[in-house]
Amino acid sequence: MKKIKLHTKIFIGLILGVAVGLIFGEKATIIEPVGTIFLRLITMVVVPLVFVSLMLGTASLGDIRKLGRIGVKTAVYFIITTIIAICIGLILANIVKPGEGLKENVKTELYKNYESTAQVGIHRMEEKPSLVEVLVNIVLLFGVVLTLIKNEKSKNLIEFLDALNDTIIQVVHIAMKLAPYGVLALIAAVIGKYGVNILITLLKYSLVVLGGLFLYTFSINSLSVSILGRTNPLRFFSAIKEAMVIAFSTSSSNAALPVAMESVGHIGVSREYSSFVIPLGATVNMDGTALYQGVAAVFIAQIYGIPLGTVDQITIVLMAVLSSIGAAGVPSAGIITLAMVLKQIGIPLEGIALILGVDRFLDMCRTTTNIIGDMACSVVIQRSEEKNLRASNPQ
Repeated sequence: MKKIKLHTKIFIGLILGVAVGLIFGEKATIIEPVGTIFLRLITMVVVPLVFVSLMLGTASLGDIRKLGRIGVKTAVYFIITTIIAICIGLILANIVKPGEGLKENVKTELYKNYESTAQVGIHRMEEKPSLVEVLVNIVLLFGVVLTLIKNEKSKNLIEFLDALNDTIIQVVHIAMKLAPYGVLALIAAVIGKYGVNILITLLKYSLVVLGGLFLYTFSINSLSVSILGRTNPLRFFSAIKEAMVIAFSTSSSNAALPVAMESVGHIGVSREYSSFVIPLGATVNMDGTALYQGVAAVFIAQIYGIPLGTVDQITIVLMAVLSSIGAAGVPSAGIITLAMVLKQIGIPLEGIALILGVDRFLDMCRTTTNIIGDMACSVVIQRSEEKNLRASNPQ
């Protein structure tokens, strides 16, 4: 077993989890605490890791002008890719029309889970603004200040942050040894609780979301990495596979964050860029979530027979971009941000109940898309900065 790579062990845990869930049904939820322990162990270090990484990444840029340049490039990249993602979702949803033909009895049955799940999501989202405010307003501010201070004290502080970052990464390595068992427990509980019938019932909707995520993830990101990042897409996806598996199995961008930052290092992205771009992306960049919101909004509108005009769909694009920026990097946060989109265009919020049964699996997929987008951005930003450096320092 020691010779088997971590991502292979995690995948084995994933397959075994599905089997356990199918065989034992709801009884499989008895092992869910194992997955919860793993998830909490790795998310335990997320806040200090993001804090240290953003501050260290900002300070290590060394030049306040460089910080502003990278910040603007990152923001523009995230906004453009998010708009592309949601447009792909809207186009597919309008072509396939997944909301047509769903039976009334399915609506009634799925509605039972609506209130409890929504309340859990609301509680999560209520916690989000304070985290964003701390990370963006305070952490980045201190990082900027460190770039302005040019003395021995600031150098010592940066060295301390670097050592602290290495310590946190070691904690992550320890936690990751539990990953295969945690993934097995999480997947078994999900399959045991919801079964496969709910997936079959909403297969058409699920396939549209999955098709959109697949199309966006492996086309747009490949083009970005290849054309803008001058990196072989196959090499890129090979290097980040462990981060993809963690994001998929935990449905948490935050949980995948430590592995993501380490993964891009294998293809030459330095900490100078990855420690700034990826944590920031995990906070404000949700391409997969935006795409899913576009499909879900059209799907629910079709269920209720509500026609959506051009203005409504443009509104969906704008609202999905804004709400995805504030989406928490925790499981099922997209459900609550979806409510913001639906409310804005006058679609009954009760429609969310129709997709709750399959949301867990789709959440895993869109989270994977989210974190891949963050890693792709780090490749693009480093390439752009290296190009600027060569232009300003010709040989």
